Amino acid sequence: MESVKIENLTFKYPDTEKEALSDISLCIDKGEFVTLCGKSGCGKTTLLRLLKPALSPFGEKSGNILFEGTTVNELDEKEQASKIGFVLQNPDSQIVTDKVWHELSFGLESLGTETSEIRIKVAEMSSYFGIENWFHKNVSELSGGQKQMLNLASVMVMQPELLILDEPLSQLDPIAAQEFIKTLEKINRELGTTIILSEHRLEDAFAVSDKIIVMDKGKIIAQGKPGQMGHLLKDNDMFLSLPAPTRIYQETEGGEISPVTVREGKKWLESFAKEHQVKDISRAICKENKKEIAVELKEVYFRYEKNAPDVIKNLNVNIHKGEFFAILGGNGSGKSTAVSIMSGINVPYSGKVKINGISIKKAENLYNGVLGVLPQNPQTLFVKKTVYLDLLEFGREEQIQSVAKLCGITEVLNRHPFDLSGGEMQRVALAKILLKNPQIIIMDEPTKGMDAHFKKAFARIITSLKKEGVTIVVVSHDVEFCAENADRCALFFDGNLVSVKTPGEFFADKNFYTTSSGRMTRGILKNGILAKDVIDVCQKAVKGEEK
Repeated sequence: MESVKIENLTFKYPDTEKEALSDISLCIDKGEFVTLCGKSGCGKTTLLRLLKPALSPFGEKSGNILFEGTTVNELDEKEQASKIGFVLQNPDSQIVTDKVWHELSFGLESLGTETSEIRIKVAEMSSYFGIENWFHKNVSELSGGQKQMLNLASVMVMQPELLILDEPLSQLDPIAAQEFIKTLEKINRELGTTIILSEHRLEDAFAVSDKIIVMDKGKIIAQGKPGQMGHLLKDNDMFLSLPAPTRIYQETEGGEISPVTVREGKKWLESFAKEHQVKDISRAICKENKKEIAVELKEVYFRYEKNAPDVIKNLNVNIHKGEFFAILGGNGSGKSTAVSIMSGINVPYSGKVKINGISIKKAENLYNGVLGVLPQNPQTLFVKKTVYLDLLEFGREEQIQSVAKLCGITEVLNRHPFDLSGGEMQRVALAKILLKNPQIIIMDEPTKGMDAHFKKAFARIITSLKKEGVTIVVVSHDVEFCAENADRCALFFDGNLVSVKTPGEFFADKNFYTTSSGRMTRGILKNGILAKDVIDVCQKAVKGEEK
């Protein structure tokens, strides 16, 4: 039986000529786990929101959307709320109460469920999701991973038939993301809930999906099983987003069915290495950076409340001018707090913070050409009705056109910032920061919502900024991006840095905070941190034998 059927769906936002969705037709069977992917701005979020009328964007729509045989617009509000669950990208934007147990019961209370029944369902869902240990906590005390799990549990307590998730992993660390995907798989397999997941981080999603649907420019360009995507997308920009085992296999041997998981990729690589002369990857030795220090934190301690425990504990770090310094670590480890101290937003109760050798307390015009700060939630930077007007706050016409082209946002200048996809919002926020020409740019999760194609463009932007002497400090869960582009990587744990090394050294000895190609090649190839390096040595092995 079909859970969702879409017939010739077309949608266009107000005051735009380009269609966000163009003649979309697809069927999703009951109980399927479907991953929807595509470049930022391809129409994924628009499509998902149209499946739940309460969240549908305003604009011109034609075509039909059926849920279990009924047009979605004919469903009353109670049916929509109970049968179609939706988990948003930003965990904080969905939470509406102050306590965990309040949040779990809120949806059922809104549906008019009896109190006795609410207690039973909330107790069952808390046990199912492992929430008992933080059941009575304030929502503000939760980590990003816990908040997203709470959002999922709050939706599932209403027992929906269809669960829609719009990039729910974007703010989760690698370990929390894996746990979240495992929970989704459990819901799908044990409860039979139909799941439609939109995601850019495809490694974990591919492993549990029955079907992959790929969109580009408002149209569906490919669909099939996960193992078929490497062959179908070989000549498409989306190929860069596919799991590393798939890309390595396709670039080396090719074939209609590719390995998807690390386990499958490792099995293939072991067989390949036995048949070919595969050489270890050499790692460049980086010389010590003796440039002047742009950001210095010395013996820094910080807590949010007087009697609360320290969030930052004896933090010492020097970040050099023109360096790309990446900070990784679990949700709740203190990363965002650390960069808020570097940017002057929070003030430590002990220790020193210096920017370009001057105490941050004495620095003048800090946010006018010295520091540029891109927050985790880019919406906080938007104050106007269109992207163009937002950029006009910081720059002139020729500057706006130049930075819009650089950040790939020319086509959305007349759109309302809140109508954009997550990736497009990130690019607009970046453009707004760049218009101030800062010497130091501090970014909290800048690549969330970005597709692999624009990440390459983003890496080029960072490289050009570094050449001009700009210092880049990034907090990120994007292991692959940091491994390929950072000068140094730091692991944050329990309020302090426990490891600061070059990417090659940093990722080589880690099990979870490493790349999928690093896990795939462990024990077979040395220094296989980057997929492009693994592809290179495998291709050379094949070409060497062909000679």
